[in-house]
Amino acid sequence: ITEDFARAGADVAFFSRNEKRVNEHSNFLSNFGNKVFSRTADVLDLKSLDDFTSELISEWNGIDILINNAGITQDARLIKMTEDQFDAVIDVNLKGVFNCTQIVVPHMLEAKKGAIVNASSVVGLYGNFGQTNYAATKFGVIGFTKTWAREFGQKGIRVNAVCPGFIATEMSAKALNNDPERKNKALGRTPMGFLGEPKDIGTTALFLASDAAKYITGVVLPVDGGNSIGF
Repeated sequence: ITEDFARAGADVAFFSRNEKRVNEHSNFLSNFGNKVFSRTADVLDLKSLDDFTSELISEWNGIDILINNAGITQDARLIKMTEDQFDAVIDVNLKGVFNCTQIVVPHMLEAKKGAIVNASSVVGLYGNFGQTNYAATKFGVIGFTKTWAREFGQKGIRVNAVCPGFIATEMSAKALNNDPERKNKALGRTPMGFLGEPKDIGTTALFLASDAAKYITGVVLPVDGGNSIGF
């Protein structure tokens, strides 16, 4: 996502819990010639989020776009899922989106403009075996999206969600490559017959955040190769 925005000419700010990856990715993004602002922070650490946002506002005088993209999985069938597994996914995938948006939105309200893109999932549309916690968060993100679109529409802020299907990221590749049967099932119910690429999500987020989508809000857009057809 950050790469696609940088290629389109945007100044990009981002954070991660992993300092090494923050530094590596910041160096990569600097090759596009735009401003890059990066720090280590955590969606569950309100102080680090507030510090990040305050410093960014001080340097750039505003935030035009917020992409809520942090997410984890800890899969297990309901009867085997531990409380720790449930809480960890709820905290990052749902509360993290709430935290980031609640901190950033006041600055958008002051500017009377902004675009928010939330990362949900096709699992948030139809559920998935062994993902009680993950599905709950992605359904919840869709609820956030539609609620905030109503709350902020007249304030000049648009809120939309993208629902990735099976995308060839590190997280999904690890899960699918370790379970060939699961991978074959995933591809079998994807009409286009192949995994998506991270760029497919990046360009969709870029569209939803851009003026090309200036009359679009409250939309939940699957990017899934047709995976959600019939559900």
